[in-house]
Amino acid sequence: MNWIKKILQNKWIKGLLVLGTAVLLFLVGLYFSIYFGVFGKVPSTEDLSSIIQEESTEVLDKDGVLVGKYYIYDRQPLTFEDFPQHLIDALVATEDVRFFKHDGIDNVSLMRVFIKSILLQKKSSGGGSTITLQLAKNLFGRDDYVLFGIVINKFKESIIAKRLEEIYSKNEILTLYLNTVPFSDNTYGIESASRKFFNKPTQELSISEAATLVGTLKANSYFNPRLHLERCQERRDMVLSQMEKYGYLPQDSLDVITNKDLVLHYRSFNHDLGIAPYFREKVKEELSAILDSIKTPEGTRYDLYKDGLKVYTTLDYKMQQLAEEAMKSHMSKLQHDFEASYGKSAPWLKNDKLIDAEIKKLPIYKSYKAQGLSESQIQDSLNVKRPVELFSWTGDTIKNLNVRDSISHYLKLLNTGLLSVEPSTGAVRAYIGGIDFRFFKYDHVSQSERQVGSTFKPIVYTAAIENGMDPCTYFSLAEVTYTNYKNWTPSNSGSNEDDVYENYSLEKALSHSVNTIAVKVLNKVGIHNVITQAEKMGISKELPNEPSLALGVAQMTLKDLTQAYTSYVNNSHPAKPYFITKIEDRNGNTIATFEPEIAKNEAFSAYTRQVLLEMMQSTVNEGTAKRLRSSYHLKNAIAGKTGTTQDNKDGWFIGITPQLVTVTWVGNDNHSIGFKTTGMGQGANSALPIFGEFYKKLNADTTFHTITKARFESPSEQVTSDLNCEPEKRDGFLKRLFKSKHKKKKFKGD
Repeated sequence: MNWIKKILQNKWIKGLLVLGTAVLLFLVGLYFSIYFGVFGKVPSTEDLSSIIQEESTEVLDKDGVLVGKYYIYDRQPLTFEDFPQHLIDALVATEDVRFFKHDGIDNVSLMRVFIKSILLQKKSSGGGSTITLQLAKNLFGRDDYVLFGIVINKFKESIIAKRLEEIYSKNEILTLYLNTVPFSDNTYGIESASRKFFNKPTQELSISEAATLVGTLKANSYFNPRLHLERCQERRDMVLSQMEKYGYLPQDSLDVITNKDLVLHYRSFNHDLGIAPYFREKVKEELSAILDSIKTPEGTRYDLYKDGLKVYTTLDYKMQQLAEEAMKSHMSKLQHDFEASYGKSAPWLKNDKLIDAEIKKLPIYKSYKAQGLSESQIQDSLNVKRPVELFSWTGDTIKNLNVRDSISHYLKLLNTGLLSVEPSTGAVRAYIGGIDFRFFKYDHVSQSERQVGSTFKPIVYTAAIENGMDPCTYFSLAEVTYTNYKNWTPSNSGSNEDDVYENYSLEKALSHSVNTIAVKVLNKVGIHNVITQAEKMGISKELPNEPSLALGVAQMTLKDLTQAYTSYVNNSHPAKPYFITKIEDRNGNTIATFEPEIAKNEAFSAYTRQVLLEMMQSTVNEGTAKRLRSSYHLKNAIAGKTGTTQDNKDGWFIGITPQLVTVTWVGNDNHSIGFKTTGMGQGANSALPIFGEFYKKLNADTTFHTITKARFESPSEQVTSDLNCEPEKRDGFLKRLFKSKHKKKKFKGD
């Protein structure tokens, strides 16, 4: 014992013992001070027993397919039964092989780490953190402290881990962990990660995919599968080796899986990316208003980003995919042709007044102006080149541009809108608000109002038939000057001198979109009656009380126009486009439901409906939309109407099939820029091809045969008889003899 006494009398040993005792007492004191809340409240067992995690709101299509999410933290919780066993095996083998043996703190592992790391100085000592400790950190994060921050946080986590183990079973802890652990790309929870990186629910993850996601937990940025696929595959193989080492995976399975390359099916749920971003934005807008009027059982307002709601919508995921593919295919080609048609004389290159006007609309310009900067100072600031991400159909790029160059780039880009609805209900099946939501937030379905052009003509003809005009009434193609409207003289595209002798039936006039006759029909039936007819078809916007209304000078949204056209295939009742069918809370309780909004009163008679459908089928079969038959070889039952506005600023096409009404629009966001030629800008060339490509894709997919193979109602014998006339008549010899080719008829109005 003397040697012990001698050792203890050594001043260095005595100092170390005193220091060690002090450190121990300090740590014990620190632990208990943390335990009793000196450094902030530590969650009690009561707090931990009622953990409610923030959950993203899911947007689902009509069949329950996930379309998108609204979230701050991208998280979708599951139950333990939803996890495949190989996912649990991969997690335990890699992160905490003694998980089922410890009580939250793995003393054996901690001792191993202490001996190997501190005493033997080995780098590959492994970690001492358990799944439960990691869960504590995931749930409550870490606070910043001036001194001893890591120690304080570790002690807090150990206290929480112990309490978690007292409250929850091992399976429940695993469930909490997998629902909260952070994965790559700001993704929380295994379900969100599974859908993002492999586009499938967790239940369907293969062993390789499960091992990949578990492997990313070591460092979710370094092992991000989207950015570092090869590195991530090496990490996957390490996880698989751990599974084999601890008896969770046979050697032969290990060999087979590690010999296969890792394949991702990445799908972003970023608010600006993914499928149907304009639709999701519109749904979010409606949800904000809906949730203002609904309270939780506790009397509080639902939080769209945290409360884990499920929003069931009318969208058809697959149909939306096909519509987006059709749009991109056509718009990329049209953009190329559009730029080529202008060449070096393009307005976005040569028109300084146009670009200056756009610059003055910018917030940064207005800010500089408010600061009192002179025009030259503002221009100097705006001329500084900065890295700018540019949209391009050939691939986005980053270039150093000044503000003027950036505006010039975006001024040349055409935009588009598409809406497909089920006419019997108004349920929106496909919705495209623009070419790319990242760069163009403005929604061309619900926000943009554009002149509708010749797509308004069927409403004029509907009013005429409804007010007793015979379908075989003939009108001359001759131009008329309307003296009471500033001597306005509407003309026809491609007109010639002999037109004064030609007379078209209503069917041919509509199918060939004859301007002069449309105005004559409107004046014959009366502008008031046409406006009333439009109102009955669901158009609430105030319309201009002038003859040019027949040619579509009225501006309205694509959504409003779609609603009007549903009446032609919904027994004369317009159906308002709607987006949401049901909302559930996180527990599956329905908190709101929504029904179709269909006008109670008929907008027109069955007779009128059948006549107009026959006329608009002629538009597709032999009129302005005949390329649907000749170029796209569509054999579907289709009625339709093309539309082109003044100076080729807007191109439209409305395609009506028995179970789907689709409206497409193409144009430039700047109203002063139109197509260089009518041949390129007319609706048949600019907007119709999107519909044509879309329907070709629908026809090729058997999923949509109930839509694509549907036929229109058979017209009554009366309708068939009343439409049975020659499409055109030429004036007789005597009438031609006394009618001048050059003299225009004057019309003074009512």
